[in-house]
Amino acid sequence: MIKEAIFHKSDIPFAYPLNENQLKIVLRTAVFDVDRVYVLYKDRYDWLGKFKIKPMVLTHTNELFDYYETTLELNKKFVYFFYLVAEGGEKLYYTEAGFYKKRPENQFWGFFHYPYIGEKDVFFAPEWTSDCMVYQIFPERFNNGDKSNDPENVKPWGEKPTADSFFGGDLQGIIDKIDYLKDLGINAIYLTPIFLSHSTHKYDTTDYYTIDPHFGDTQKARELVQKCHDNGIKVIFDAVFNHCGYDFFAFQDVIKNGKKSKYWDWFNIYEWPIKTHPKPSYEAFADTVWRMPKLMTKNPEVQKYLLEVAEYWIKEVDIDGWRLDVANEIDHHFWRKFREVVKAAKPEAIIVGEVWHDASPWLRGDQFDSVMNYPFRNAVVDFFAKRKISASRFNTMITEQLMRHMDSVNRVMFNLTGSHDTERFLTLANGMVARMKLALVFQFTFVGIPYIYYGDEVGMVGDYDPDCRRCMIWEEEKQNKSIFNFYKKLISIRRENEELKYGSFCTLYAIGRVFAFKREYKGKSIIVVLNNSSKQEVIFLNEAEGKEDILKMKELKRSRNLLYLQPNSAYILK
Repeated sequence: MIKEAIFHKSDIPFAYPLNENQLKIVLRTAVFDVDRVYVLYKDRYDWLGKFKIKPMVLTHTNELFDYYETTLELNKKFVYFFYLVAEGGEKLYYTEAGFYKKRPENQFWGFFHYPYIGEKDVFFAPEWTSDCMVYQIFPERFNNGDKSNDPENVKPWGEKPTADSFFGGDLQGIIDKIDYLKDLGINAIYLTPIFLSHSTHKYDTTDYYTIDPHFGDTQKARELVQKCHDNGIKVIFDAVFNHCGYDFFAFQDVIKNGKKSKYWDWFNIYEWPIKTHPKPSYEAFADTVWRMPKLMTKNPEVQKYLLEVAEYWIKEVDIDGWRLDVANEIDHHFWRKFREVVKAAKPEAIIVGEVWHDASPWLRGDQFDSVMNYPFRNAVVDFFAKRKISASRFNTMITEQLMRHMDSVNRVMFNLTGSHDTERFLTLANGMVARMKLALVFQFTFVGIPYIYYGDEVGMVGDYDPDCRRCMIWEEEKQNKSIFNFYKKLISIRRENEELKYGSFCTLYAIGRVFAFKREYKGKSIIVVLNNSSKQEVIFLNEAEGKEDILKMKELKRSRNLLYLQPNSAYILK
């Protein structure tokens, strides 16, 4: 056996509680190296009792590793070790102290321990997220519902945007389109920042307690949230706490008073008087964005101010959660306090971080519920849009993502194909709608929350910011109704099938450009087959034989367990 690849630790994501008596256990081995794995376990204070033994199930395989899983059930306290059998008959025991050819003695030391399942250590995402489909709105470009609050020099709706273009989108515009959102089938919206700011994007906040007047006011925000709730739609606001705007009152006080300012320690000032060019004389977002001075969240007064903001908007307009901008550049200590405040104000509020890389340090149940899943997007873009990686490599990327987190976290990840910070998916796919549809089938049948960037559902295109922030297309003759109806169909399929919301995930086939997987829940299963190729493929997939096809992009032919897959085709088999 390849010992270097065998790994387990008594911590997330290899050991974590599902409830007060059940412990999920995961063991990693080298791919195709081990034939069978067993876990031996008992109550850690049952000094003389015998270990129970339970076989582990191979759940995930990729280019490098196999992952075995099982669930142990005892009264809160666990001690355990592993017994592995290789294909050639080699046997090995694996404990916290290392590897053994012979079974370790029945002693307290040296084994893996999960000492106690505390109630607060069990992670549960907000219940409403299990049936969630999120729609992201960039308010300035979604819909202009109130022309009386338009900025000066507003551009004609639909003109190609620049970094400084204003088009007049506002909260009333979102209210006016709630019926449209309901018809699409989504049940949660995430708004990029709506607080007072001079910019089009509002990520340089001037006043955290004031809705930008070009969008509306607090009463209008309250009306939006209420009408969304009346229609079964949750509302998530954007919290920009890593930095503020240059015109933020505290920073302006520092500019005026220097070290005499009581807000001096709210920021990291290198030199005073303040300079913005050629490089800011203070710490700013990305070091050079002078309009965004970085806030020092280690400062108790900064913490207090921002935490009160987080609580205020939940209580004032009843929002359902926060999306946290540049979340990975703020200390974990602050986010733990943030979670306590938000969950105390509204236990079912969701907390979603913006983290573009491995977000596991923030997803242990003590900080965020979820993140914007950019690693998911990267894999989907590379496989479906650009077709630059194989199905095998794609499987490795998504498997490793799943294995970084608890199952309960994976089910609430915001799985996006694009956002206000990326090129639109259809642009990356060179306008090839068939590729986009394949990606959408995967997005809506994979583990996690499907996430729609406004306009993608009608075929909008756009290069990198600011081009990806074009005005929403409302003229029906300019909308791609085929894509819109495809979204509606997928939303309906996901909503009607519990396997896609709660089920386990298992890759069945990943060769060439064909990828197939199974979602299973309470004895029911769905198989998804994707031919991400411009030519017909023939594969052997025994489990799919005889199943009912509930999504037909093209006819699926079967002959003796062989599946004949048409070019650029997807099948959901139930």
